[in-house]
Order: sequence, then C-alpha cells, then structure tokens
Amino acid sequence: MKILYGFSRADAGEIRLDGAPIAIASPHDARRHRIGMVFQELVQVPALTVAENIALFLPDLGAVLDRRAIARRIGDTSNRYGLATDPDALVWQLSVGERQRMEIVKLLLGDARILLLDEPTRGLAPHEVESLFGIFRNLRGDGYAVVFITHKLEEVLACADRITVMRQGAVAGSLGRAEATTSILVSLMFGGAVSPAPRGAPATRGRETTPILELRGVSVPPEGHATGLTNVDLTIWPHEIVGVAGVAGNGQRELGDVIIGLAPCRAGRKCYAGVDATRWSVARLRARGVVFIPEDALGMAAVGGLTILENMVLGDTRKYARAGGLAIDWDAARTDLERSLARLGVSIPSADRPIGALSGGNVQRVILAREMAREPRLVIAFYPTRGLDVRSAVAARELLARARERGAGVLLISEDLDELFALADRLVVVFRGRIVGSGAPGDGASDTLAMDDVGHLMTSGSRPVRV
Repeated sequence: MKILYGFSRADAGEIRLDGAPIAIASPHDARRHRIGMVFQELVQVPALTVAENIALFLPDLGAVLDRRAIARRIGDTSNRYGLATDPDALVWQLSVGERQRMEIVKLLLGDARILLLDEPTRGLAPHEVESLFGIFRNLRGDGYAVVFITHKLEEVLACADRITVMRQGAVAGSLGRAEATTSILVSLMFGGAVSPAPRGAPATRGRETTPILELRGVSVPPEGHATGLTNVDLTIWPHEIVGVAGVAGNGQRELGDVIIGLAPCRAGRKCYAGVDATRWSVARLRARGVVFIPEDALGMAAVGGLTILENMVLGDTRKYARAGGLAIDWDAARTDLERSLARLGVSIPSADRPIGALSGGNVQRVILAREMAREPRLVIAFYPTRGLDVRSAVAARELLARARERGAGVLLISEDLDELFALADRLVVVFRGRIVGSGAPGDGASDTLAMDDVGHLMTSGSRPVRV
C-alpha cells in the first residue's frame, strides 16, 4: 500500500488505473490520481481542531482559511455517509473511532476515490466496527473503491466483496466472498491449518490465599493530555488472567506503568505477593518476577543498535553475568533465546543482527520470547499480539495461558475483544481513568460481561439499557 500511495517506489512492475499505466513517485502523485490512505498510526495534529486538521489536507485551500465553509463541507460529507464529525472539536479530545471517521472525511474532501485503510478497526468497540462497515457500504454504493487491510478474518468475511491474501511478500490467493471461509483464508496465509487460540479457563487458585497483585484506591495524576487514574481497585491472583478492555487513551497505559513502577501513586497502595510495593523501583519488581510486554516493543523494551542476543541479555543481566559481572555467558543466552523463539514457532535469520533492523512484528516476537523465558510470577502484557500474524498470535496467547497454568498472574491489556474473551478469566473495563465494569466473560447475566456490555462500557462508561 505504501507503493500505491507513493511512500515507496516499486523496483519492477506497473500500476494501472482505469486500465492505463500510471507513475506514482510521491503521495502528491497518489492524491493527484485520487488515491488516499488512512494509516494504522493516524497522522494528525492533536492540538488543532477537526476542521483545521482537514484543512491541512485540502487541495483547494485558499490563502485565508474560511472556517465556516470548511465546517459546512465537513457537515455535508459527514451527514451523507454517517461519519458524525464535529468540526470544532479538538482532535486530542476525540475517541479512536471519531478520529478514524475524521480521516475518512479528510480523504473524501480531498477528492479521493480509492481509499486505502490500514487496520482501521484497531481500538474500536464492536458497535463502532459495525458503524464503520456501514460507512464502507455507503461509500461502495457511491462508486468509491475501498481497500481494507486487517488481520482479523471475521471482519474481512463481514464486509469484503473480494479478498486477497498475502504471504511473505507475494499474493497467495484472491477469491470472492462467496468462496471464502476462515479455514480457506488461514490455509492461504500459512500453507496449512493453524491451531485455535486457547480458550479461557476458570482460575485454579488451589491453596493460594494471597493475591499476586493488589491495587487499593490507586490514583495517578494526568500528565499533558494523558488520562491518569482515579481510585482504582484491582486484584490479580495466581493462576489467573485478568483482561483489561478500553478505548486507547483511557488509562490502560497508566495502569501498566503504575504496576511496574514507572508511574508513582499519588494516592492509594500497591501490594505485590502480600508485601507493600507502592514505592518499589522497576528493577526491584523485575527481580521479584514481574515482566513487561509493552505496546511499543522497540521504543520501550529494546535498544535498536544492539543485537538480538544482546537485547536478550539486557532483559536479565544477573542471570547471564559471570565472573562478578566482568563476563557474559553468551551461549546460555543464545540457548534461552532459541528455546523461547521455538515456543513461539518463530525463526530469525541471525541473533547477531541489530534488533532495530527487524520488522515491528519480529521485534515484538523477540521481546515476547525474552520476557516469557524468565518464567515470571506476574506478566503485564500490553497488546502482546499487535503486529503479529495469526500463527504467532496464537503462539503468544498459548505462552500467556501456560504462564497462568504455572501459577503466574497475567494482566492482559488488549484492543481485541475476541482475544480478551478467549483468554481472560475475568475482565475489567476502563473509561476515563476509572474501572467502570468487571466480571467474567459471558452472556451478561449475573456477574458476567457480554461483549456488547464491554463495548458500551468502553465508549460511554455504562452498560446498554436492556429492554
């Protein structure tokens, strides 16, 4: 898609538009051919309003910004396609779903007719995904072409007219929706079947009477545009996976940061294995068996210029240090790395190449392998399957399930509700820095949470009214 949008140039072949070959050397060329793209990481200016962000993209912008005219155009397009957008809202105050809609409005006002959407459902609640698919249908009815990139097969089957599967940089197959099934698509992706992800199981606490982690009335002050936390109570037991659902930016990151010691508690108390750990450092928590799988593996858990093997050692220098820290047991580190990668079903070209040269998905695999090799007591996992293909995602979920079986507690923060419902013994939902709902995954009866309940709690802070 980056070639089609002009971010990269093809080494061979050609691009045809309406049957005629065209040259695309830059995004400007792509827009001139009425091709627009919404990236997975949204390209926006948070401090500006919706109208100001859209104005930056318009090809016919005058010397003086006519805010009323732009707002009117945004309103007309929004109403036509069900893209509810407030032109005066500041972008940093919008939910992920609202920001996605703004990006589509921006492309339409920029006169794009071919829309490339990279993982547009990431971070959306189920009812927001349904709304997005309704927008796709409206666009298709008006003659727009939509290219929808996703790793979620059920979404492909729900909205696509035609499906193309890529494997290792090549087209593995293309078929119409009527011919497609999940098993056929998985087979095309991997050349064979993939075992399903493990289902969640009731927690088996045995004789455990002390939770592995307790937060009592914990509050964290907001920084900048961050949400912060307000009066959070949370307990994680051994042999338990607790899933955290929420639209991005509602306190999930702050929750993970306060647990691992990156953020201080303004109020409240944090206990680890029954001991007050409110003021423990990151190093002390890691030494006691806490591991962390961050959302940005390269930015937060690796040093790009060091090799994969050196990054493996960085995760636990005490384990591999010899001669009082004057030497490193590289063979032991290499053995642990290879064993952990094998559990994920992943092979890498060489452990001696810089980790920064790997793709984002491969960096995530290496960090998963490194952290889980430590046989942790508590796992804090932020979107652990983001960027992974189906096979690696299944393997990652199996690692978390095995950690639970060995007696670890797991906090799983994910935007994928299917993943949370498959793995978690218990769910909590965060909204604007507070826990607004909790319960076992289920049908919504008694103390359980249905997927529809979670979706509404994520976006409004309350359950839907049932008639």
